[in-house]
Amino acid sequence: MTEKTPPAGPGEQQRALLDAAVRAPSSHNTQPWLFRLEHDAVHLFADRTRALPVNDPDDRELTISCGCALLNLRVAAAAAGLRAACRLLPDDAAEDLLATVHLAPGSDVAGDAALAGEIGRRRTLRKRFDDRAVPPAVLRDLLRAVEDEGAWAVVVDDDARRQAVAGLVSEGDAMQWSSPHWRRELAQWMHPRRRGDGLALAGIAAPLAQVVVRTVDMGTGVGAKDHALAENSPLLLAIGTAGDSSEDWLRAGQALERLLLVACSHGLQAGYLNQPVQVPALRHRLQHQLGHDGFPQLLLRLGYCDDPGEASPRRPLDAVLATAADGWHEPR
Repeated sequence: MTEKTPPAGPGEQQRALLDAAVRAPSSHNTQPWLFRLEHDAVHLFADRTRALPVNDPDDRELTISCGCALLNLRVAAAAAGLRAACRLLPDDAAEDLLATVHLAPGSDVAGDAALAGEIGRRRTLRKRFDDRAVPPAVLRDLLRAVEDEGAWAVVVDDDARRQAVAGLVSEGDAMQWSSPHWRRELAQWMHPRRRGDGLALAGIAAPLAQVVVRTVDMGTGVGAKDHALAENSPLLLAIGTAGDSSEDWLRAGQALERLLLVACSHGLQAGYLNQPVQVPALRHRLQHQLGHDGFPQLLLRLGYCDDPGEASPRRPLDAVLATAADGWHEPR
């Protein structure tokens, strides 16, 4: 008689959920999250040692990135037959504690389990997409995914508005690249792939690329390339929220990741053109172009690509696990 493998204990099961959570996208692939495991819960913390003080001085994108990881955790829990009861910002005295997810048998979220398989297929693309339009039915699914997480989405669909938004993207590139501090921060996150984080480069190319980025203002060339990407992508879309608080940012991150997983289920991938949101002087102008009173949080392009390439590297799971001994305490 074949001996059955004993079922994984709660700790092992939660670690499997975290393996899905950490595959979320993050600015510069910083992976700015930590998790503390309890017997029936996962606590999500912001790891501010991995912040981007120049590119993201308010930790807005850091928090959005953690929201993406939170959505992956919820989806993976559903696939494991678990109900994930999520509480955002559960402790006013613990600023870094962003969410607590209590886990119990019996998932009740229809459709989430089916998205779990897309977590490992999702990519961030920086090249042009194929020249194929996104069908209206698929677009409706994408917009619904954002709305399901309490955020809003606006499609930049007419030529005049797309030109205007593309202009904001290239203007943002010029403003960011003109800053030596911004270039230095970008260079610091250009790592050999074996490091497991950052903007992965071939090991031999990383030192040279860092020197070039630190010393050369490439804003004009990068801006022209990004302008073309904004103009020519099959779908250009902004995600926003009613407010602009940490809770709103967490909701934006969950909305983004749900959209990305739904997009992936339809064969779509995404890339980011967030410069008009990252540069405060341009954010209001983007809001005006979108014609929405809320706060734009993300600008992304979506399309089809037959060869999305390999996934960005990830740190070992043990590197994102926190304990009380590390100073990460259970919420009150």
